[in-house]
Amino acid sequence: MDRDLLTHLPVVVAVARRGGFALAAAELGMSPSAVSHAVRLVEERIGQPLFARTTRSVSLTEAGRALVETAAPALQDIAERMDRIRGVKGRPSGLLRINASNIAIPLAVTPVIAAMAERYPDVTVEVFADQALVDIVGEGFDAGIRLGEMIAQDMVTVRLTPPFKAMVVASPAYIGKHGRPRDVADLANHNCIGYRLVRSGGLYRWDLNDNGKDVVVETRGTAVVTDSLAAIDLALAGVGLAYVFEPLVRAGLAAGRLIQILPKTAIEEPGLFLYFPRRASMAPKLRAFIDTAQEIGRASMRTPGRVA
Repeated sequence: MDRDLLTHLPVVVAVARRGGFALAAAELGMSPSAVSHAVRLVEERIGQPLFARTTRSVSLTEAGRALVETAAPALQDIAERMDRIRGVKGRPSGLLRINASNIAIPLAVTPVIAAMAERYPDVTVEVFADQALVDIVGEGFDAGIRLGEMIAQDMVTVRLTPPFKAMVVASPAYIGKHGRPRDVADLANHNCIGYRLVRSGGLYRWDLNDNGKDVVVETRGTAVVTDSLAAIDLALAGVGLAYVFEPLVRAGLAAGRLIQILPKTAIEEPGLFLYFPRRASMAPKLRAFIDTAQEIGRASMRTPGRVA
């Protein structure tokens, strides 16, 4: 068995996952030249190039794809088994990589990481904020967090929040100057804060209930953002109407800084769920995240006005 080859396989997999040598180097804590050297050594041992390199991109060759498809699952399995072995005698440890939607971070991730920092100091939680669904296994993540309706059925899911409303809000200043929309159709006459989908480049269309029917509404306005919290800031500043999830604006609504618009048009979302492949459920670091999240969730249920 070629020991050098085995030593450098994780570097090859990281370059493939991150799509570049510099990004892989940053993830691994290595210099780009060391990453390049490791890849070159594996290529020399195999006798074939693993990556097609240009000045702008790095992509897998056919041989590279075959190697990564074999090596990545094996390395992941070894890492999970090592985590379990360490967990038998001590505390959970290691790097826990989570892919989460932007809204999940304040609602379901931040309180869990805060609690885990005290309870499990040997676990590092790395959160990658992403709007689109990704292949969490192929991208090297331990778990993902999304709305329940977006998760593939072959994944294990753990509820992190109760269901919540998606609604339209505005500031009293905006309403005082422009008035309230009379109905869904009247939204076309108001300044609506748009939400750009980064992956597709399109504008998100608002999902609303119009007299008992689910409708999708195209909006227009003077501002477009890529983050819900930015939309809320603009709404608070009186710029226009924002389409948001209720837990994110609960404090603003209670304080009167925001007002819900057309309350009967709000729709209910299933809530946020952690999801992961079944074989990952025994990893101590992931188990620690799940246990902490569920404990915070139970506590929030007993405390009105809070969402875990």
